[in-house]
Amino acid sequence: MKGILKKHLPEFVYGSTDGTVTTFAVAAGAVGAGLPFSVVVILGVANLFSDGFSMASSNYLSELSKENVPRREALNNALITFISFVSVGMVPIIPFIFYFISGYKFDNTFLITLILTAIAFLFIGYVRGRVVKTKSILLTCSLSLFVGGFAAAISYFIGAFLSKIVIS
Repeated sequence: MKGILKKHLPEFVYGSTDGTVTTFAVAAGAVGAGLPFSVVVILGVANLFSDGFSMASSNYLSELSKENVPRREALNNALITFISFVSVGMVPIIPFIFYFISGYKFDNTFLITLILTAIAFLFIGYVRGRVVKTKSILLTCSLSLFVGGFAAAISYFIGAFLSKIVIS
């Protein structure tokens, strides 16, 4: 298992980071704009699969652009990207899905989303650090959290800003 992860680490990091960032962006943008949680679920799930497929197919075509890359290897890389994107990218909308299914609204649903998203970024950094045998797992975790968190914060503040302009 570790050998497979090491071989496909770039696809895992790329897919899972982008999946988490873009899905959190949907949630944060919608929450920042004051939209209902049902919108977060609909847009979040739609984003997961459409953007995940887009990334996987782009990865596949990119791999085929290299010299002498077997189609099977390109397909495996694309599949790892898709699975990473969807599985880890699902994390930011889990509280909204729970709310949507159960009907129970947490007063701090978005706070729970923030915490789970931070944990997802730390997990990505941890896996990367373990696979490449870095001297500082804390550094890889922190870097992943910083990069992902910064991208996520941008989407929240843009959503909040645009809601003041567009929704009056």
